[in-house]
Amino acid sequence: MQNPLIISGENLTIDDVVAVSEGRTVEIHPDAVPKMRRSREAVERLVADGRIAYGITTGFGRFKDKVIPPDHVAQLQMNLVRSHAAGTGEELDEATVRAMLVIRANTLAMGYSGIRPSVVQLLVDMVNKGVHPCIPSRGSLGASGDLAPLAHMTLVLIGEGEALCHGQRLSGTEALQQAGLMPVTLSAKEGLALTNGTTLMAGLGALLVRRASNLARTADISAAMTLEALFGTDRAYDARVHAVRPHPRQ
Repeated sequence: MQNPLIISGENLTIDDVVAVSEGRTVEIHPDAVPKMRRSREAVERLVADGRIAYGITTGFGRFKDKVIPPDHVAQLQMNLVRSHAAGTGEELDEATVRAMLVIRANTLAMGYSGIRPSVVQLLVDMVNKGVHPCIPSRGSLGASGDLAPLAHMTLVLIGEGEALCHGQRLSGTEALQQAGLMPVTLSAKEGLALTNGTTLMAGLGALLVRRASNLARTADISAAMTLEALFGTDRAYDARVHAVRPHPRQ
């Protein structure tokens, strides 16, 4: 059994993402926790001081000039998630969802997003307990963000939406309860931190790079075995011939 993957926001690799997609568990590096706390404290000071900050004490997009009263700041984040959970199409497979969860947790562990460590820990716990949000595959805005997919992911954190848990399709609350977890109530900036990113694209990209690498290696092995079976010549692969061409690893 593999040791848990330790994430810190600084060293996640494609191999790590693939391993988690296939079942490896995850832990947050202890050094990441104080960094997340410091950025969270900065957000809380901003709100307490009544300062204007986009998406925290103001609305979004065309409502950027709409100032949000302090007692509605948390509700703004919940509304953001619910309004963007509007994806469609076939649902993502569990491997892709796990890739999304670990990439998002790793990004937040860097400590620049103003999110509470306990919320990031819930993402990690969902990976480890097999709580996989049901996420439609259509709805990303590309470079502007995987807003809809990430909103569907976040719904489960707040006890809404649906998730697969050990083969059962359950409501978000039921899935968390079955895994011994509790939903969170989002606070200032946290909905924005969870939904604003290209996490689905990164997860899909990592898994596809691994598959492409495996296919390329399989093709090389198949070609070599075919050459052997046909008693072919290896003179076409003379290193001196290929050194003339400026194509590394040809």
